[in-house]
Amino acid sequence: MSVYAIGDTHLSFSVDKPMDIFKGWDDYAQRLENNWQKLVYEDDTVIINGDISWAMSLEEAEKDFEFLHNLKGTKIISKGNHDYWWNTITKMENFCKEKGFDSIKFLHNNAYRIGDIAVAGTRGWFYDAESENVDKVMARECARLQRSIDEAKKLDGEIVVFLHYPPTSILRDCEPIMNVLKENNISRCFYGHLHGGAIKGALNGDKDGIKFRLVSADYLDFCPLFISK
Repeated sequence: MSVYAIGDTHLSFSVDKPMDIFKGWDDYAQRLENNWQKLVYEDDTVIINGDISWAMSLEEAEKDFEFLHNLKGTKIISKGNHDYWWNTITKMENFCKEKGFDSIKFLHNNAYRIGDIAVAGTRGWFYDAESENVDKVMARECARLQRSIDEAKKLDGEIVVFLHYPPTSILRDCEPIMNVLKENNISRCFYGHLHGGAIKGALNGDKDGIKFRLVSADYLDFCPLFISK
């Protein structure tokens, strides 16, 4: 029973958002499927930390969910900045139940124990975000992250955090999110969101006692990254 991670699958089986117009994204869904099916077993779990689908609603996301469901293993998915289909946990769980997508679970104000680790996380927020409600959004994401970590603490095991937005880079931190990680003695954090030239600024290494790793799908060449066994 192994745990893997990959973010930013950006599936678009029902909408006209062809990611293969971008460098390195050619035939990406097939590449992801091939790599996944060779590597992952049915009793494994893959965390997909945001930007799952370009769909605008759950109904529009059905083919993307079906694609994920048909891949091996359990999938735990969290919200990214482009997941406009995201809804309440109840509606998402009912949707998956209705469609028979029983291999898909959601990470939102909760946590999961898998082997020796407890999986926690949220979307997070960007360190250079500029918007009218930036402070409100940041406070909300910090609170969600703390709730998820609190739930993980009840499960014992090493708490491993999965965010969509990077909490740090080689140049600067998202201080509120970093504070939550440090205050809870988190030792490993995986994040996505960064693509193309932005990957140059990604931190893949230790900072403040935490090991950070970028897991965007294109950065991983569309191959899930092993996290734990």
